[in-house]
Amino acid sequence: MSLPRIAVDAMGGDEGVRVMVEGAALARRRHDKFKFLLVGDEVRIKAALENHPNLRASSEILHTDGVISGEDKPSQALRRAKGTSMGRAIEAVKAGDAGAAVSAGNTGALMAIAKLTLRTMPGIDRPALAALLPTLGDNDVIMLDLGANTECDSRNLVQFAVMGAAYARIATGREVPRVRLLNIGTEEIKGTDLLRDAAATLKRAAGDLSISFDGFTEADKICRGNVDVVVTDGFSGNIALKAVEGTARFVADLLRRGFSSSLRSKIGFLISRPATELLKHHLDPNNHNGAVFLGLNGIVVKSHGGASAAGVANAVAVTAKLLEENVTERISADLARVGEDSLRRSPLAEERA
Repeated sequence: MSLPRIAVDAMGGDEGVRVMVEGAALARRRHDKFKFLLVGDEVRIKAALENHPNLRASSEILHTDGVISGEDKPSQALRRAKGTSMGRAIEAVKAGDAGAAVSAGNTGALMAIAKLTLRTMPGIDRPALAALLPTLGDNDVIMLDLGANTECDSRNLVQFAVMGAAYARIATGREVPRVRLLNIGTEEIKGTDLLRDAAATLKRAAGDLSISFDGFTEADKICRGNVDVVVTDGFSGNIALKAVEGTARFVADLLRRGFSSSLRSKIGFLISRPATELLKHHLDPNNHNGAVFLGLNGIVVKSHGGASAAGVANAVAVTAKLLEENVTERISADLARVGEDSLRRSPLAEERA
């Protein structure tokens, strides 16, 4: 069975057309059911497709020469959206010409255009940016929000938990995902009022939501493998994400420096190479590329701007999985099952009122 085609913003990212087309071609070779709408400069896209006949046969080109740059502010991007590759890729989702959109362009612009074009789902106040992070466990961990909303209330956090759990069921296959709120400690008294309010609501609604909720987790536990969904506001989430990524680069650079410091170290590297290659693979962000804007009336996936073709292919695979498993419908069903009233105010907030 073929999937609805995926609209690819071919102009986005650090290298634009070459990497985006190559990434789509690699995804197509791995999964021949994928079909694409490649949005951008037709001449450049056609030239890139010459090296990828399999992709050319399963793609259509939507020409536009407008591009959202990395320096454009969201307000500027919104004014120019209709004539740009990013804007037209998202518009294709709204019009039903594509099932989902992938872009490696400006994150703020992508969020603004996607939210204005597709709007948020009923029952969701704000969309959230969610991504998969590597862990020591069998599955990656989903973390959200990673920057779409710098300020959130307890209701937003609860909605993020609902969306993250729906995504986790698709990504991990775990029917009752383990959900935690990011906090400065695991004790019930730790954190702000809004965190404790969100925790009280999730604890009360855990059964209806089919989640395992046991309060809080700390930043140093995110990648241990004992949680499936970590929920936080976009400000804290973006800081935590960059700290994790920076630590991964630090470890890799430290090992590289250590193994090249002497002849003995170089011999040690040859002996331990299988382990270091496994570490490199595990920490490579291209292998976890593809952040999702959850909570919109349509699927939009953000690829890292500096992603390789393999990274873009991974983002496409994430997009296809979400399409195949109907993530939007799953979120709607979960919201309907638990009921709007039960997510409106937490028991702690009612006591303080």
